[in-house]
Amino acid sequence: MTMDLFSQLPGEPWTEELAPGAMVLHHYAQEQAPLLLAEVTAITELAVFRHLITPGGYRMSVAMSNCGSVGWVSDAQGYRYSPIDPLTTNPWPAIPPHFMALAISAAREAGFAHFQPDACLINRYEVGAKLSLHQDKDELDLRQPIVSVSLGLPAIFQFGGLSREAKCQRVLLTEGDVVVWGGPSRLNYHGVLPIKPGFSPGAGAYRINLTFRCTGALRSYEVLNR
Repeated sequence: MTMDLFSQLPGEPWTEELAPGAMVLHHYAQEQAPLLLAEVTAITELAVFRHLITPGGYRMSVAMSNCGSVGWVSDAQGYRYSPIDPLTTNPWPAIPPHFMALAISAAREAGFAHFQPDACLINRYEVGAKLSLHQDKDELDLRQPIVSVSLGLPAIFQFGGLSREAKCQRVLLTEGDVVVWGGPSRLNYHGVLPIKPGFSPGAGAYRINLTFRCTGALRSYEVLNR
């Protein structure tokens, strides 16, 4: 799969339902893509992309950074949210207003009217990088949805069920597509198949993914560190 001229042209937004509480808002953020990518560049100058190590000692193929009051980190101590970037010992950059407005409006479009994210995971996929099937369950309030924005190269998104063995749907995501899942689908397994070679005018040979979450982790962190 490669990017061509036509995949870069603005398309009419349309909605694809994956499961109760889960949908793809195709082309929802396509016109905003250049601005979003510029914000990613600014954020990752302060909090650089890095390949995290899993608790089992494996290097993740996806490079990542964060913005928000907390960021997602992984090391020998486990998966968790932290208000401090372990590479710089500084707080993570704030979520830009354009990011926040997009996440809130996409969640509302999908039926989640009160979404207020406190973290945005920024993932960078090079060719061949993938994300194995997993659940997003490190957040304290699982009533809040996940909002995921695709930029750059296309990807095949896998969306399964509440067990790893459940059959997965495969959905082509292109630049500007937004996936929202919550409610009964909040803990569904999902992943990304290996990225195919291509070129994106804004992201080059990469796919960039913004994943917005309401973690509630900062309050818990402050209580534990009083």
